Amino acid sequence: MPGELALPLGALFGFLLVAARVGGALAFVPLPGMNAGAGPARVALTLGFSLALFPLWPAVAATDLGIGRLAVWLLAEVAFGATVGLAVALLIETLSVAAQALGVQAGYSYASTIDPSTQADSNVLLVLAQLTAGLLFFTLGLHREMLRVFAHSLAAYPPGAFILKPSAAELILRLGSAMFSTGLRLALPVMVLLMLVDIALALMGRMHAQLQLIALAFPVKMLATLAFLAIVIAFFLPVFRAAADRTFSSLLEVL
Repeated sequence: MPGELALPLGALFGFLLVAARVGGALAFVPLPGMNAGAGPARVALTLGFSLALFPLWPAVAATDLGIGRLAVWLLAEVAFGATVGLAVALLIETLSVAAQALGVQAGYSYASTIDPSTQADSNVLLVLAQLTAGLLFFTLGLHREMLRVFAHSLAAYPPGAFILKPSAAELILRLGSAMFSTGLRLALPVMVLLMLVDIALALMGRMHAQLQLIALAFPVKMLATLAFLAIVIAFFLPVFRAAADRTFSSLLEVL
């Protein structure tokens, strides 16, 4: 007689609760292309993370779990996942803040391309920053850090035990302010260079009023931005890594 695979109902409920926690986080992580027809990719990531946490699945007594309690627990799991996902999203948006600050100063707001996430015209530097942030998310192993956070959370907050507290809101506010400060730190060297270019062009225009320097301002600033970014981009990785370490250490402290 062929063997049959039997899955206990309690294990199925445990998988459902873990998948709700993980899915609540992945729904808020703005990876490039994930919003444009990549629903199966999100489902695959959610299933992969949930199966990787199999040894930590909660033991749920199916006989004591009604529909109402299950719905409440699922909402609590989604709320926890959304908190983690929002924290990671703020980290990834750090490079977007830097690109937005540079795009206006360098004149790249006039050069647009298709954003793979929204299919809309966006700043070239902004799209490049989003793609770079998505690559760094996996290159630096931040997906493993997320998995570690979920592993700790299953021990600290069993199913249905998570409640939104002021500490979680304070964490998000702190990470939001760090997003802007880190983004400006990344963009500040190039912004200072562009300010010096503007001063130099203004002085040249003052000395030689007959020169039409306005037509040269945009190409000079664009080329200067690309050249200086090629020089200082090596310093972006340590800053982004330090911001990632602060983000995940803060998440673990809240747990």
